[in-house]
Amino acid sequence: MTDVKNSAQVDMTVMPLTWRHYWIVFVASLGQLIGTAVATIVGVIIPLYNIMARPELSSFMQGLVGCIDLVGIAVGSVIFGRLSDRYGYLFFFRFCPAMVAVAAIISACVSNIAVLTVCLFFVGLGIGGEYSLDSDYISELMPARWRSLMVGCAKAASSLGNILAASLCLWIIMATERSDVWPRLMWIVAGIAILMILLRIRFWQSPQWLINHGKVAEAERDVKNFLGPNAEINEADKTPKVAGEKVSFFKFIAQNGKKVILSGIPWACEGLGVYGIGIFLPILVMALGLEHFYPGMPEVLHVASSVKITLWISCIILPGFVLGLVLIRRKCNLCAIQTWGFALCAVALVVLLLAYDSHWNKWIAIGAFMAFELFLNMGPHLITYVLPPHIYPVETRGEGVGLAASIGKLGAVLGVFFIPILLEAGGATLVLIVSAAVMAAGALVTGIFGPIVEREDASYKSK
Repeated sequence: MTDVKNSAQVDMTVMPLTWRHYWIVFVASLGQLIGTAVATIVGVIIPLYNIMARPELSSFMQGLVGCIDLVGIAVGSVIFGRLSDRYGYLFFFRFCPAMVAVAAIISACVSNIAVLTVCLFFVGLGIGGEYSLDSDYISELMPARWRSLMVGCAKAASSLGNILAASLCLWIIMATERSDVWPRLMWIVAGIAILMILLRIRFWQSPQWLINHGKVAEAERDVKNFLGPNAEINEADKTPKVAGEKVSFFKFIAQNGKKVILSGIPWACEGLGVYGIGIFLPILVMALGLEHFYPGMPEVLHVASSVKITLWISCIILPGFVLGLVLIRRKCNLCAIQTWGFALCAVALVVLLLAYDSHWNKWIAIGAFMAFELFLNMGPHLITYVLPPHIYPVETRGEGVGLAASIGKLGAVLGVFFIPILLEAGGATLVLIVSAAVMAAGALVTGIFGPIVEREDASYKSK
């Protein structure tokens, strides 16, 4: 797929895919990659730090360290979503990874858990901005028939963050065999963020934002910068899409209540699976007895063994995304994919619980864990990202997507914070029971509100 021939002007909404579209998706999707990379790294840092710390971090402190970047994401999603709607996307698209890089470098250079906690909050702020911006860029610059698929491809990049971070953490631990190496793991985050900054030096303002602010000529120029000299904006799309006076945050929620519920609550449920279980996956692997262990084994190698199992489980994430993208490409209903994904996640967790409590072969438990990750990423993890820009109009998309991401991260915060407490109170059994119930709740909310929002949108568009 190459650039369109110079002799023809092509409407950007119907033009064929070119290498420029893939480049836009690649640059924008790094925000998703770094988000899951941070989660994976934090999940490795906590057990490494516990080897050194006497007494170990309490369950409260483990939850706090695990969830603090998610608190930043929740705050950053709303703040940068609103600011980008008002002041444009480009500055914040560059500023967010710069904030992540600075915070990651500081935490890597200072071996202090309090400094790490503060820095993780600012890392989360930057990632929250990414989550409210990257899908917006992709949604408006892709040809219409490829839009949902390409947004989904960006989300699929998060699987590479899990794999990359787990692989590098395992390599560093095995190379050093020292638990005090934990601050150096943040250099992985800093390196990804610096790459993001460099790739965004040659990037441009959102064309639709420019149109909405009466800058049609600049929008036409930036479309050509993004997609080539032959790409042009459809005449019908050159009319500013403005909704009138900017409403307050609470009025926005009141006007879009069902959309907020559909895009936010399932994202919160999904957050427990992606971040709650994802961050503490090495610790859960040890709690479930799935790692390789022998008497007298050094504690740092015990952690390394759990990280290795984590890496195996993480490798199923990408096939899950691919399966979900195939379903999207086949025009399957987004809410149906999400509903079934949640339901199958709940079933997989029940099987994992039975395998653990009944002392079945550990490979059955690992298989159930992998099935959970497959269905989670086929459905909820992918669709909760694709759905918000699909149901909100462009004039409120930044705020709508940012709000959905914020609600999602609030759910993830609660999941991450309480998982160590649940582990202490009832072990792996209680964690699995609560997680299965949350997945079932996500299926229920999506199954109820999905058809309602779809009917109302169809009614609105027909007027």
